[in-house]
Amino acid sequence: MRHLQYLLVAVAAMPFCGMAQDYQVKVSEANEPMMTGKYEATWESLSQYEVPEWFRDAKFGIWAHWGPQCVEGSGDWMARSLYIEGSREYKHHVENYGHPSEFGFKDILPLFKAEKWDPDYLVGLYKKIGAKYFFVLGNHHDNYDLWDSKYQEWNSQNIGPEKDILAGWAEACRKHDIPFGISLHADHAWSWYEPSRRYDRNGDKAGVPYDGRLTKDDGKGKWWEGLDPQKLYAQDHPESYGSWSDGMIHRQWAWGNGVALPSAEYCTNFYDRTLDVINRYNPDLLYFDVTGVPFYPVSDAGLKIAAHFYNHNLASKKDGFSAVMFGKILTEEQKSALVWDVERGAPNKINDQPWQTCTCIGGWHYNDEIYRNGWYKSAAQVIKMLADVVSKNGNLLLSIPLRADGTFDEKEEEIINGIGEWMSVNGEAIYSTRPWHIFGEGPIADSDIKLNAQGFNEGAYTGATSKEIRFTRTSKHLYAISLAWPEDGMITVKSLSEGSELYDKKIRSVELLGYGKVKFTRDSDGLKVMLPATAPESVAPVLRIR
Repeated sequence: MRHLQYLLVAVAAMPFCGMAQDYQVKVSEANEPMMTGKYEATWESLSQYEVPEWFRDAKFGIWAHWGPQCVEGSGDWMARSLYIEGSREYKHHVENYGHPSEFGFKDILPLFKAEKWDPDYLVGLYKKIGAKYFFVLGNHHDNYDLWDSKYQEWNSQNIGPEKDILAGWAEACRKHDIPFGISLHADHAWSWYEPSRRYDRNGDKAGVPYDGRLTKDDGKGKWWEGLDPQKLYAQDHPESYGSWSDGMIHRQWAWGNGVALPSAEYCTNFYDRTLDVINRYNPDLLYFDVTGVPFYPVSDAGLKIAAHFYNHNLASKKDGFSAVMFGKILTEEQKSALVWDVERGAPNKINDQPWQTCTCIGGWHYNDEIYRNGWYKSAAQVIKMLADVVSKNGNLLLSIPLRADGTFDEKEEEIINGIGEWMSVNGEAIYSTRPWHIFGEGPIADSDIKLNAQGFNEGAYTGATSKEIRFTRTSKHLYAISLAWPEDGMITVKSLSEGSELYDKKIRSVELLGYGKVKFTRDSDGLKVMLPATAPESVAPVLRIR
């Protein structure tokens, strides 16, 4: 996960969903047969999918985007950036761990111990503060599996914690009766790790190759003897076009623009690992950091994974949570087969289909610099984002970075508690709600805010004042959420003015959640509510309108 900039032209070039496709790379089902059933591995068949009501009602989930890249505390994508000469991560790694020709990311893995990790406590806490589903990292672009993997020897049971991390998370979610999601990102290790085959161009190590081309034979006498580094780095292939251009990977994310074509062996390995996760841990939700589905459109791997996941869920359904699978930069046809995920952003309109935004209070992997400088999102910022997203028929998946030992810091704890306090009072305006006629009003609501590729526009929603109102509804009530406490104590809802076409009913009463009934007037300017001086001040006061 990162601020990726995908090329939209790749989406435009995708075949129409209903067309048959001749894939360049086809996976083998010899190890993990795709479960057959209602769904076949085509967009047309997958379009039968319907988003379950439990997900539409849930609205808020928490994500533990956590793995060995948290060891150095230098942030997201450090396992790639440590191989980019002169980068902040490279300098930190060389100074504290060694040169990447001698001490690469493979050598960081044993330092990931998860020694204070308590999944039962964490899942219980997140549910207590209001999360209705919980996501964990199965693997990242670093290609390390956080379970006792059958198809990847570089895993958490063999190296580092010597624990099946996914098993611990899954057990905690079942205990607390909360839907369990797994995100899988290792499909892009193929190009993501290409800097590991580079070398310094300056200094006394100039020309000395990094460790990305090492093989099993090179491990004799080393701590990793018997392990094959190529099963981690996956660099036994031609370089992608522009491989030494650090930003090229963003243009090539959708398997185009000169990226080296992944091999059948590589695609099959990711397919096998993913089906192993589905069959063994029965996740309710699956997330991929991809355009559409993994390896699409060059391989059939992703569509087979989707069909297997949906069919497997239908056949098991032991906990009653129907399957949800996410994809990014989806065509309108693909949005009927998957739930659209928007990274760090939101459309500025109501989406007909339920969707999700994923974001983080800081960086995706734990970052000491963000902690030291206090650069986390505040609880207030998260709450305002949640209200905005829910008003547009979306869910918010919030990542709270964990340190390598499996704990969060005291600044994160303050944010967590702040979210919980607001949700305990105002959750009824969030959970099990649906959009109103319009999502909101105010200067931001009225702006033409565009998505940047798969999202990345959440900065446009900061700085909201009390003039920003967001609406949600149930069958009984309409809720108006002000995105700030008004300085003058007055909330004015223009959309509820006397004679408004949006709400021509009589307003019988208005209540401030957490306080009770409040006085109001209604005229041609709007519904006007003077908040009582004795009411507890909220970062986002909610009016319940009868």
